[in-house]
Formats: sequence, structure tokens, C-alpha cells
Amino acid sequence: MRIPEVSVQIIRSVEKGSGVALVPRGSSPREPPRAAGWAATMIPISVVVCVLGGWCAIYLADTLLKSSSSLKASYEDWLVNYGLSVSPFHMRWQTALFNRQFYNWGRWKPRFLYLWFSMGMVFGIAAMFGSVILLGKTLMQTLTQMLTEAPTAQNDRMLQVVVPGVNLPVSQLTYFFSAILISGVIHEVGHGVAAIREQVRFNGFGIFIFIVYPGAFVDLFTTHLQLISPVQQLRIFCAGVWHNFVLGVVSFMVLFLLPAFLFPFYYTGVGALVTEVTEDSPASGPRGLFVGDIVTSLQDCPIYGVEDWNSCLEEFSQKSQIGYCINVATLQQLSFPARVYRRLDGTVECCSNNSLTDICFSYNTNLDSHRYACLPARKVIEASKVCRTNADCQKDSVPSFCVTPSLENQTRLIRVKHPPHMDMLFVGHPLHLQYTVSLSSFVPRHNFLSIDLPVVIETFCKYLISLSGALAVINAVPCFALDGQWILNSFLEATLSSLIVEKQNRELVGFLILLAGSTLLAANVALGLWMVTAR
Repeated sequence: MRIPEVSVQIIRSVEKGSGVALVPRGSSPREPPRAAGWAATMIPISVVVCVLGGWCAIYLADTLLKSSSSLKASYEDWLVNYGLSVSPFHMRWQTALFNRQFYNWGRWKPRFLYLWFSMGMVFGIAAMFGSVILLGKTLMQTLTQMLTEAPTAQNDRMLQVVVPGVNLPVSQLTYFFSAILISGVIHEVGHGVAAIREQVRFNGFGIFIFIVYPGAFVDLFTTHLQLISPVQQLRIFCAGVWHNFVLGVVSFMVLFLLPAFLFPFYYTGVGALVTEVTEDSPASGPRGLFVGDIVTSLQDCPIYGVEDWNSCLEEFSQKSQIGYCINVATLQQLSFPARVYRRLDGTVECCSNNSLTDICFSYNTNLDSHRYACLPARKVIEASKVCRTNADCQKDSVPSFCVTPSLENQTRLIRVKHPPHMDMLFVGHPLHLQYTVSLSSFVPRHNFLSIDLPVVIETFCKYLISLSGALAVINAVPCFALDGQWILNSFLEATLSSLIVEKQNRELVGFLILLAGSTLLAANVALGLWMVTAR
């Protein structure tokens, strides 16, 4: 946030950054609920060309109109009248239409607003220190991952750089940009209302677009802002991150209470409802999953909702392939002689008949002899008990073996139950199943209800939590051009004026802290961006 001579504009946007979003790990856009397959992630070249071409056309038209002797005056008057301004890859609109509403908010229950923004001030100061610690820890985690080249370490980082079209699928962009805009507007409403509460003149509110990123800003009168006390300034500067935090908390509460809100219309806890299956994926086909199916279990792992689906698949990817009990007589009946050979990854293959239904199974005999058999997968798995060793199959005095699919590394055979249909048998990496099937925990009670509505609400709440939280964290960092710069300056004026008498010395301390904070944030964004793209 840079203070001009006439007015201060508190702006929320990637205009200050590099066109990427740094978001908290967890329910973040890095791994949102799948509303579509993850395969179509990259932004099409045609869209990039249209965006760049559109901005070039707008800037060219703006330049031509401003250079035209006959149209310049009327064009500039039109821009001023409508509060518009155009620059390369940036367009903004400012208006005074909402000033009355802002003043009504700022004068509503003064005592309550005083307590509200005082709480925001305490939160903003704590967030300033906490954001530095968080960025420092994230930077250490990133450097550790780079040095050890451990791919799994990325999931442990507390903040993730999100680049639309790279690690954010195109199907999620509507949620992403909508959440950015709403988070920015709520942020600026906080600044505007707090400023009016502290008797600072409010000039206007505006919205802008930077390339494709939306944002908002408020215009405050600089002279009034400089005349109030540092504590009053803190209430104004901290109001933005405070409102982002509150928005995140409200979104979390809505997400947590969503089953209760939708209870009259949707069931929960009965399974995971399939809302979409990626076309031509391993999960599609005549014996695959269909929209409207309810998945009740994966192998022996019960499914009551989407979280169970994700946790079961994650467990399958981390553990070895589970086996199936088959009695000796059935084994001898179904198996047939086949040549055994090793694949390039060291695993064993024993099916050489090019069948799409037969799979090589391995098992140990009672003499600890390791054997392989090519068996029809469905006949082996249906109505079979899962097992890890032969001991799990010994019952009713019927000799049985625990046969385990002999598949390539990381590949799993997974039985998906979705009654009343025949079980689906999936062969592949568990994450492929996770990425190609979209599910919901909400099952409609009536046929006319949409199966997508709960998913839309749930996904949007998760984006609001993640991106509003990101704005709160990043803007609290003591960094040039962010709220943290003004929070730090006001904080130093409020606390160090008696210890460091010379204002010039206090400004030097603030400058050094801002330089360190800016370097820390820049290092996180640069290395995070490199981890996402270059690797």
C-alpha cells in the first residue's frame, strides 16, 4: 500500500504480486474437491491468446483515443465521469455510489465498532508476527525439499503457491476468481468502515482487473489518515486482515454445519454419491461407475462420505496390495499353466494370454513355496474375504490360500462396491481413481433436487477459507506495498516513540524490518513457483 500525496488507496490484489496465489495447505485450491477430472489442468493456448489479445486491443484503443486531437477531450471526460482508468493489463473502476452505505456502516453502533476493530487490531499485530514465523517455516520446508529432492515433502509445507492452469485445474477457476473477488471486497469493506469509524474521510470504493485477477480497493483522504493517532491507524490498517479472518471462520462454520442446513433435502452418511466420471477413464465403461451411483466400500474399507473415499484411497496407495481368500479346489480349477517372467520394475507377470479379465496372482503354499497363477480376477474377488496372509483364510477346515495380485509398483487392484450394481474392479494407481471420479457426501432425498448444489456450496466455502486466509496471512507480512508495511509503521510509532526518540531512527528500523520481510515473502513465492513449474 503506497500513500500518494492526495489520497491513500488500500488495494487488495495480485497487482502487488506476480499473478500467483500463496494459500494455506489443507482445504486449499491446491487440492480442491474434484468437480471434474484433473486431467484437463493446463489452460488452453487459445484462452491465453484471447486474454493477451484482448488486453492489447484495449490498450491500443485507449492509446489511440488519447492521442486523437478530436476525441481525446471527450474520451477523457467519459473516463472521469465513469471513474475508469486503463493501463497495460490493468483496468479499474472507482465510484462514490456506495459512500452513503459505507458511512451508514461506519456510524452504526460506535461502541460495538470500537470493540470490533480493537479486536481486529490485536489480531492484525499478532498476524504480523505469526505470518513471519509461518513464512520462515515454509521457506525452510521448501529448501529442505529442494536439497533432499523428496517429492512427498511438498504435501507437508504449510503454504503452497497456486498457479491457475498449472496446479489449479481449469474447472476450478470460477471458484478461484470468485473467492478472490469476494475476499478482496470484504477486506476493503473492513478498511473503509474502520476509517469512517476513526473520522477519516472516505472518498470512494472501486474494483479492478489485473490481467485476469479481480480485486477491490478503497480511497481514503491522506491528510485525515496522517492526523489521527498510531493506534487509530492500526485499527484501520488491521481491519482488512481481520475481516478476511472472520470471513474464513464464517465459511468454515457454514462448511461444518452444511449437513445440518441441508438435512431436510439431502441424506448424509449413507455413502459417496458419484456426481461425475471422467470420460474414457478407467472408472468409466459398462462395468464402471455412473452418475448417481452410491459407493459404499472400497475393498474392506467402508465409505460413508467423500472423506472416507479419499482416506481409503490414500491408505491403499501407501500400503501393499491386499489379497483375497480362495480355497485350494477353486484355485486349481481356475488357474492354468502360464510362463512366468519379470517386468522391468522387478515385479512378476504370469498372464501371457492378453486377456483383459485375467490377472497374475501370487501366493505361498503351506511349504512356504512362492507360486504364481493366472486367474480370472472377477471370479477370484467376488464374494471373497480380503486377507494379508494364509492365516486370515483358515476357517471351516477348508484349505485356502491368500492370493495377492502381482502388479506393477504403485498399481493396485481395488474392488469398488456400488450396490445394486456389480462391483467395479479398478486396476491402476489409487490417485487415478481419486482424480477421475467426482463425489458428494450428500444424497438427494427427492429426484428433483440437484446433486451438484451441495458440491458447489462445499467447494466454494473451501476456496473462501483458503483464499481469504491467504489474504490475511500475506497482507499481514511486514512487506513493502502490503498492509503489513503500514501496520508495522503504526506499531513502531505506538510502541517505540519513547524508546527511540528520533523519528528518523524509527523509520530506519522499520525500513530494515520491511526489507527483511519483503525478502522473505519474495523467496517463498519464487521458490514455491519454481517447485510448482520447473520441477
